[in-house]
Amino acid sequence: MKNRVTGLGGIFFKTKNPDITKAWYAKHLGLPTDNYGCTFWWKDQQNNDCSTQWSPFKDDTTYFSPSDKPFMMNFRVENLKELLATLKAEGVTVVGEIEEYDYGKFGWILDPEGHKIELWEPNDSAFL
Repeated sequence: MKNRVTGLGGIFFKTKNPDITKAWYAKHLGLPTDNYGCTFWWKDQQNNDCSTQWSPFKDDTTYFSPSDKPFMMNFRVENLKELLATLKAEGVTVVGEIEEYDYGKFGWILDPEGHKIELWEPNDSAFL
């Protein structure tokens, strides 16, 4: 495999009150928040539009399961299916099945300390 991770897709974290947290970041740091948090837009080396998501989740979310950690990283990847097969062959714990949406494909793994990591093969054009 040539590339595994191509960039940071997002940072997701648990908070007692996502709406208050989003409002604080909007007021004090100027983040243009919406229902999901904030999307940062940037260009890759080939001048393609790319995005990175910042999202607070309610502290009782099960989205990070089976991890009990208070945050989850999302990495942008190429060829998710091939990458997950390679990682599984290397002994990495793969969680669940690949999910596909109009904005990309998602898969999940656990690192050695039990942090759930989301892998995203993006379709950024779905957001434009």
